[in-house]
Amino acid sequence: MQAKTEPARILIVDDEHRIREILRKYLVAEGFGVGEAADGEAALAEIRSGHWDLVILDIMLPKIDGWEVCREIRQISDVPILMLTARGDEIDRVLGLELGADDYIVKPFSPREVVARVKAVLRRARKSLTPGKQIVLGNVVIEPEARTVTVGGKTLALTPKEFDLLLTLARSPGKVFRREELLDLVWGYDFYGDSRTVDTHIARLREKLNQAGAPPLIATVWGVGYKLEVRNAEHSG
Repeated sequence: MQAKTEPARILIVDDEHRIREILRKYLVAEGFGVGEAADGEAALAEIRSGHWDLVILDIMLPKIDGWEVCREIRQISDVPILMLTARGDEIDRVLGLELGADDYIVKPFSPREVVARVKAVLRRARKSLTPGKQIVLGNVVIEPEARTVTVGGKTLALTPKEFDLLLTLARSPGKVFRREELLDLVWGYDFYGDSRTVDTHIARLREKLNQAGAPPLIATVWGVGYKLEVRNAEHSG
């Protein structure tokens, strides 16, 4: 008899009981396991004490705000984060993504849209877990299965999105990726961010690689997007 697959566990972090109740109802109806936290401290305690497959995280939280919660989660976990907020300014969207969020929804929202986003982010996260061959780029070594990057033998600290961007480029050296294409491949679904989000992440990725002593790897194709320089690219089995 085939073992039953455990449902994905979703942590809802919002200080409004009504919001948590509505989202719980819709997520449970779709077969998800659901937990709740009403403030930033409780959210971090839940993250540290249990296994979660995705976090729905409000920004305006008591005790510790959503920005700091997102930052602290990223120090200990790659769990996908869907940010939820009443603030729709572009700077808020970009900041959340720079801190490592995977997607962003502005209140008021449709609960069905949230469920669709949750499913899409989870699908994207599962695809990113697919093992692949080691990739060697000069003194840079990418281990897709372990999700690590080393430069000259030293581990390079990257956010999940920075890693996914580098891996996406490195798996197709020489191919030019449009910004919109990278948004779709790395962030997934109908992401409502600006293509400048890609530019921001690429700039940070380049800076980290350069400071670690890596050769120039990511080239800008003006008016189009980015590509990984073919030189020094080697895939190992």
